[in-house]
Formats: sequence, C-alpha cells, structure tokens
Amino acid sequence: MQKRILVVDDDAMNLKRTQMILEKQYDVILAESGEEALDKIICEDIDLILLDIAMPEMDGIETFKRMKEYSLDIPVIFLTASGDEDDVRSAAKLGAVNYLKKPFLPPELLKRVAMGFEKK
Repeated sequence: MQKRILVVDDDAMNLKRTQMILEKQYDVILAESGEEALDKIICEDIDLILLDIAMPEMDGIETFKRMKEYSLDIPVIFLTASGDEDDVRSAAKLGAVNYLKKPFLPPELLKRVAMGFEKK
C-alpha cells in the first residue's frame, strides 16, 4: 500500500502542483486550511504532512501545535515562501522533520519527502 501524504496549503495552484509531483509515488490528500487539515488527520491514516506556514486564520505553526495536542506523531515538513529564520526555528523546536522553501523543484520535494519517511 502506498504511503499517504497530506498536503496543506491555502493556494490551490500550490496544492495541485505538489499533488502532480507526488501522486506517482504516494497517495496524496489535500487540505486548504489548518482546520481542514486537522479534520483529515483525525479521520484519515496519514503517514507524512507537508504543511504551509503562511495561511490565513490558522497558520502552519498553530496547526502543528494543535496536532501535538491530539498527540498525533506524524512527520511534518514545513513549506515556506519566506524562508524566515524565525519560522524555521519555530518549526524545528516543535519537532518538524524538515522544511522546504517555495518554489521548490520536484526532485528536491521528492528527496525531502523520502528523508521525512526515514525519520519516522
């Protein structure tokens, strides 16, 4: 059975692009908000999460904190367009397995995902 990746991003184009890169090797589930991601995490069997940091209402850092409240131990790779060092440090402190700066090249995404599964 293929590993399942939840991709969380408020930008529909980013979701579609990421899905196209991953879908040959993984089962991909999409969420457009932190709230939707939390619903899917609770209801679905997820192996890894690609989580955008900058989202309206509930950003990626807050979403990750809420996941931890549910005691969900799923590897998370943060996606960031800004590359802000504070965001990256916050993600690392919370236990993210990696981060990736957008826009990313497909081989780099696949490499980071493979590394994320190794850390599980």
